[in-house]
Amino acid sequence: MIKKRYPRLFSLLSTLGITLLLSGCDFVLLDPKGQIGVEERSLIITAILLMLIVVVPVIIMTIVFAWRYRASNTKATYTPDWAHSNKIEVVVWTVPVIIILVLGTITWKTTHSLDPRQPIESEQPHLTVQVVSLDWKWLFIYPEQGIATVNELAFPANVPVRFEVTSGSVMNSFFIPQLGSQIYAMAGMKNTLHLIANEEGVYRGLSANYSGHGFSGMKFNANVTSQEKFDEWVQQVKQASTTLDADKYTALKKASFNNPIERFSSVTPDMYDGIVAKYTHSTGSHALSNSEGKE
Repeated sequence: MIKKRYPRLFSLLSTLGITLLLSGCDFVLLDPKGQIGVEERSLIITAILLMLIVVVPVIIMTIVFAWRYRASNTKATYTPDWAHSNKIEVVVWTVPVIIILVLGTITWKTTHSLDPRQPIESEQPHLTVQVVSLDWKWLFIYPEQGIATVNELAFPANVPVRFEVTSGSVMNSFFIPQLGSQIYAMAGMKNTLHLIANEEGVYRGLSANYSGHGFSGMKFNANVTSQEKFDEWVQQVKQASTTLDADKYTALKKASFNNPIERFSSVTPDMYDGIVAKYTHSTGSHALSNSEGKE
């Protein structure tokens, strides 16, 4: 009826509805590219299916009851004094309790098996990447390679990566959705996240915790390549003309919006430990002593 009377309005509403639906079709969590992400997808799907055991029947019964007991249906049984049914009570309480017990058991097991601090078993030695969240950018330090980058992350496929995560400013959250768990970055703390990519590709990384005006620009690409291409990338970064020392870190700490990719051919030793120690008043590292005196 609406379509016949108001064709333009119907067309506009249809277009708007389709646009809104398609705008949310980037289901990266259901398209994992890493071992941890695959197991988390399985957990999400299992939880949804278990909850649908309750949700679907409730939706169906709501429609059926509304139709069957409508005012115009004189054949429906009218029992105004009815108040209780043991059979209904058993179903209403037993089914949710069973679902909660199953979900609780699954959650207990996966909480331990998918602990982000638990190393991933692999024949390949793990790669360490130190991650520092700043306003509003990501600093990646490769201690084994002696290089660093801003808003650019790279590592080989099928190699477990140990991310050591902290913050040089407010609390944030490091997240590569297609690879697995997110983990919080907090000043003065070292958080650990283990991930692995099963195949080569470019995977979006982001901040999953609001941290100010430039929060929406805290995005980066995780470039997963072969070991050979990763080694080539490391050599390219080593050719950069800039080094990451205390003065450069002080400049990086200043707030910036949509910060471009930066590369550093070398890094002051213990830079990451110095960033953490600065907020814990530790005297074990002096990598940022110069910058502390200037702030």
